[in-house]
Amino acid sequence: MNDPDDTNSPSVPLRTGYVALVGRPNAGKSTLMNALVGEKLSIVSPRAQTTWQRVTGLRTTDHHQMIFLDTPGLLEVKDLHQRAMLGAAHEALREADVVVLLLDPTRPLEEVRRTVVTEALSESTAQVIVAINKVDSAPEERVNEAARWSLEELGVEPHRISARTGDGVAGLIRALEDALPEGPFLYPADDLAMQPVRFFVAEFVRETVFELYDEEIPYAVATQVEEFREGQDPIYIGVTVFVERKSQKGILIGSKGRAIRELGMRSRQKIETFLGRPVYLDLWVKPLAGWRRKRQALARLGYHVPEDAP
Repeated sequence: MNDPDDTNSPSVPLRTGYVALVGRPNAGKSTLMNALVGEKLSIVSPRAQTTWQRVTGLRTTDHHQMIFLDTPGLLEVKDLHQRAMLGAAHEALREADVVVLLLDPTRPLEEVRRTVVTEALSESTAQVIVAINKVDSAPEERVNEAARWSLEELGVEPHRISARTGDGVAGLIRALEDALPEGPFLYPADDLAMQPVRFFVAEFVRETVFELYDEEIPYAVATQVEEFREGQDPIYIGVTVFVERKSQKGILIGSKGRAIRELGMRSRQKIETFLGRPVYLDLWVKPLAGWRRKRQALARLGYHVPEDAP
């Protein structure tokens, strides 16, 4: 253990900074963030576009504090909801002291070459660190192709990692520590996240929707905590699950309520693990017609749509 006085020594300066994790959808940003923080904060799904809002996680050591910004995937916008998602990613890039561009060699490199990625990187003057993820499952030639692109287009020697297994993550952390600017810690050393507990509860329910339902249903669902009674045992939590159409409500509930009971049970287990306490979870399903295309509905659900969006 280091001497506590070392943190005040000019020879061992504190380094603190914001680190934006960016990349195409399903590149593994959320899995990487959870690995870097050491706690499950961002929900994870094999499906693309699971992260819809920026999630902030903290990693603090004796001399370094990294404030990670897990962002929605860089994508071609099709509706106001996706415009809000892309706006959140761009906002994180503007705030970042360091940017980690995550590449997925299991998918065509052409996706990274698209204008949406280069436009996003132009939002930041921060140092860019490239990490090629999923090296445990991608063909070696695809990994090498991504590495050549990083060197030729960005002039950056990439890290080869697997966020899932942890391979190469320690080396990435050392590079991030070196890249952080000098400065005092901005948050208490024992903090892990910036969002309130209600945010993570709603996210765990939404993650479970991705696990249990097929096709378009997960992308048509938004979740919001309406009640959180922490003063009772078990904790009472009421969550509204919004859908875009009445027909989707029937699918979520299922025959004789079987589907909604399964959703509640699995979500409750995740929430109890996160909170470390028993939970009574109440789920209500309500239509919110076309919420992905309506500015007022998105604002009600906590999304910020840029003013210049149509």
